[in-house]
Amino acid sequence: MTLQTKLPKVGTTIFTVMSQLAMEHDAVNLGQGFPDFNVPERLIEALDRAMREGRNQYAPMTGIPALRQAIAAKTERCYGHRPDADTEVTVVSGASEAIFDAVAAVVRPGEEVIVLDPCYDSYEPAIDLAGARAVHVPLDPETFAPDWQAIRAAVTPNTRLLMINSPHNPSGAMFTGSDIEQLAALLRDTNLWLLSDEVYEHIVFDGRRHESVLRYPELRERAFVVSSFGKTYHCTGWKVGYCIAPPLLSAELRKVHQYNTFCTFAPAQWAFAEMIEADPAHYEQLGAFYEAKRDRFREQLLTTRLKPLPVPGGYFQLVDYSDVSDRDDADFCRWLTVEKGVAAIPLSPFYESPPAGQRLARLCFAKNEATLDKAIERLQKL
Repeated sequence: MTLQTKLPKVGTTIFTVMSQLAMEHDAVNLGQGFPDFNVPERLIEALDRAMREGRNQYAPMTGIPALRQAIAAKTERCYGHRPDADTEVTVVSGASEAIFDAVAAVVRPGEEVIVLDPCYDSYEPAIDLAGARAVHVPLDPETFAPDWQAIRAAVTPNTRLLMINSPHNPSGAMFTGSDIEQLAALLRDTNLWLLSDEVYEHIVFDGRRHESVLRYPELRERAFVVSSFGKTYHCTGWKVGYCIAPPLLSAELRKVHQYNTFCTFAPAQWAFAEMIEADPAHYEQLGAFYEAKRDRFREQLLTTRLKPLPVPGGYFQLVDYSDVSDRDDADFCRWLTVEKGVAAIPLSPFYESPPAGQRLARLCFAKNEATLDKAIERLQKL
């Protein structure tokens, strides 16, 4: 028998490859984006209590009511808009599931979806599985700002969806108020849907404001807005996220969700509902928590031959390694892991066509100080 793959461009993700390489060579893993510090104790206690109280069976398909209500209240607190908990908030098994569900819900074979490169590697496979085509529009190679003229030029009668991400993975760049104005102008009087990936929404620095699509009625009326508890509460392995969308879009997303995962880890839902209501200071102070890590890590990097780029948000630091090596980024990151004992992520897998001569790698600073210190000690020897 023969098999014609539905994902011919997909192999093992770069995150899995580099993490495995880091394990094999005992390297400090600054590649895959996960914290190596503890989940908040209150959240652990709430999870334990939920399990011991017997909340271990299927949750409602859309998420337990207490969590959806807590998400709606939190959204109002953060962005001045309270979505309807019953018709507009859906709890899912991680942001990646929400992205897949949204694409599958509204994109049909032969249609086009605009993505902004570099972009997270799950976007295009979701588009491919829908039988559609990803149209890649590059961000500015230095600032990672969107080129609205190029985005507008990419829109055709077949375009169904535009996918955006702020704060941006891998660069940390953020949309400005001007970007939101241009986004609204671009979408106005079109039939395009919007998917806004906002999983790093609370990790913003230097007094900036996260320009969530949920702040803007004109945009949220046509948007799936995706967020992640894993990023906010340091528990990426729990795989719990949510999607806020108007009733029309939520209804279609739920049709896919119910046959994909149906429901999400029930004890964690009860724990998150309690955590959101009892400790809003956690997400409100998350930016300051990570800003201190960013600043300390940047100062340490300045003692190496790597050049750190500005990081407005998120928990990744891009570094220019051109003073160290002329290798392409994939080869450099493999060499750095195997020979120097620090795992990083190359940028080229985030692109359809990487910029010629770009020498950038991504490091994750969502780590304990001891982990970062150990990595810096090795990087200083480059």
